[in-house]
Amino acid sequence: MERRNLLKVLFAGGAAAALPAAARTKRTAAPDSVGMLFDATACIGCKTCVVACREAAGLPPQAKDGMHDVQTELDGQTKNVIKLWKDEKNPAAFTYVKQQCMHCIDPACVSVCMLGALKKTAGGPVTYDKDTCIGCRYCQVACPFNVPKFEWNSATPQIVKCDLCQARIARGATQPACTEVCPRKAIIYGKREELLREAHRRIDAHPRFYVDKVYGEDELGGTSVLYLASVPFTKLGFPDKGTRSSPSVTESLQHGLYQGMLTPAILYVGLAAAVIRNRKKDKEGDE
Repeated sequence: MERRNLLKVLFAGGAAAALPAAARTKRTAAPDSVGMLFDATACIGCKTCVVACREAAGLPPQAKDGMHDVQTELDGQTKNVIKLWKDEKNPAAFTYVKQQCMHCIDPACVSVCMLGALKKTAGGPVTYDKDTCIGCRYCQVACPFNVPKFEWNSATPQIVKCDLCQARIARGATQPACTEVCPRKAIIYGKREELLREAHRRIDAHPRFYVDKVYGEDELGGTSVLYLASVPFTKLGFPDKGTRSSPSVTESLQHGLYQGMLTPAILYVGLAAAVIRNRKKDKEGDE
């Protein structure tokens, strides 16, 4: 292939690949989908929810200070932790925050799972099938909240994350273990739409007490786990990445690049041209 023709092919293919792909349908929460609302102003850091979560999930106890669970990070044996935030300039100012799977409306972990081990259910929870998982851990990389964890110390490792106690609820429970035992009702379970109304009601009733935001209402496409707090959410470790979900960005990019198989074709033409050129050089050298 002549250089001029090759450049024409590359230019035409590149321009076509740059055309926007078909618009991706925005994912929204089903009207009856469930979730949780955590009010950081009500949490006293007792970690009763952490213990209840371990017992419900059959997970072993972790680091302890006497009788108190001091686990502060999610890992392959922990689905739920309570973290303490302190104001460095004012030690008297502090708050607790719960961390577990956010059960995103448009989950990044589901988007990258090649065999569908992770699924977003119509009811809200993001579930995990250990028998389908191949341990690629793409979900760990994709999750903007750094939630899924891998069981490194197990001979048959799995991905560990909260699933809103789906097995427990299937056996007849009315709510997840963590919401059932919270003595202050800092975390409540219910339909997402009702939880949103309750969150906004609290903000309207006490505007000076809360940050004027329900985290998870719109962030990264929205989540089924919602938060209220009296300090900015970025200080509590929550990402501020806008309202567009991660899959809506990555999938649109991938669909654009591979639309009509143009990108592979361009790469193939370039590779073929390089092979032909090198053969000509070898042939000229032999002569």
